Amino acid sequence: MSPSVIALFVFASLASLFMAWVIGAGSSGATPFAPAVGANAISTMRAAFVVGVFGFAGAVVQGANVSEAVGHGLVGGVTLPAAGVIVVLVIGAGLMALGIKTGYPIATAFTVTGAVIGVGIGLGGTPVPSKYLQIGAVWVLTPVVGGGIAYCIASVLPRSDVPERYSVALLAALVAAALANVEFAHLGPGNSMGSVTGFVRRTLGADGVAVPIAVSLLAAASVAALVRWDVDRDIDGGLRRVLLALGSLVAFSAGGSQVGLAVGPLLPLFDDLEAIPVLAVLVGGGFGILVGSWTGAPRMIKSLSRDYSSLGPRRSISALVPSFLIAQLAVLFGVPVSFNEIVVSAIIGSGAAVGGGDAVDANKILKTVGAWASSLALALALGYGAAVLLAVVSAA
Repeated sequence: MSPSVIALFVFASLASLFMAWVIGAGSSGATPFAPAVGANAISTMRAAFVVGVFGFAGAVVQGANVSEAVGHGLVGGVTLPAAGVIVVLVIGAGLMALGIKTGYPIATAFTVTGAVIGVGIGLGGTPVPSKYLQIGAVWVLTPVVGGGIAYCIASVLPRSDVPERYSVALLAALVAAALANVEFAHLGPGNSMGSVTGFVRRTLGADGVAVPIAVSLLAAASVAALVRWDVDRDIDGGLRRVLLALGSLVAFSAGGSQVGLAVGPLLPLFDDLEAIPVLAVLVGGGFGILVGSWTGAPRMIKSLSRDYSSLGPRRSISALVPSFLIAQLAVLFGVPVSFNEIVVSAIIGSGAAVGGGDAVDANKILKTVGAWASSLALALALGYGAAVLLAVVSAA
């Protein structure tokens, strides 16, 4: 490589690292534990520390799917050059940093996706309508499904005829069963992505769905029994521990999803460099998220936990259960998704079940939705304009 190409690679990598920091300081670092902080289950600084650790772990063991989709699945017929990658990451990180400074949760997935598509098409690439429809469907359905599920759960938990020893244990069982079927790195054939249920089935040499179902039921029953025992022993402490466990799982899922937005644009640059494995790129992105969570997330955690809704432990649990399920579904299909959208929608749904419109700041919500939509449009326009200008300069 020439010195100029090496320099572009270095700048692109630094831009990716900065993007990872911004993600850790913003959506990935703030949203998973915002409900827990709002319920006074954990302090803001401790939440930032824990979410950073779990975000790093999720980035390393679950980040490949979304990274591949962002790097190769959004635009056809063109590979982004190093300069184009830098443009994408600067646009995405710049808009995210603006959101952090103003206190509004800009959707990372919107900014990066819009920038990648804008730059790719500006450089002569072709759109991929099927992927856009898939992504758009997830983005549109997330607030409806997540907020709706959170509303339903929050409507049931405080009922006197549904004791927490049963309701919370059932929710924990559902999460445990889902977790047993979540895909992790190195659990599949040939060290590919795979689930715990699939790993057990291959280890036993069994076929069919009997073993996965049995493993899922065993995980669900074990966790339900543990939660029921803990809640019976100490209801307030038990609910707090369930809430913190859910926050950790959502933070883990955030790392697995959001790291793709930081390192995904880099992957095409390393296609011809077999000496640099994808795992190394994911570790670098996870480290950026870790540092961002520790140094920049507290401001956003406070904003989300205090401004959107007043939640107790039960309503916070109601918000985090659908957040985890939706996040893992997006990771499975490799869809870049905004954790701000996921968790904020769930917070709104659970908060509305508490006190209707009085529990939610409608003005703040409208401004947030406007920030989401405008960030997508602005990232797309800036990416396209920058790519056209880049092409003109390169041809001159």
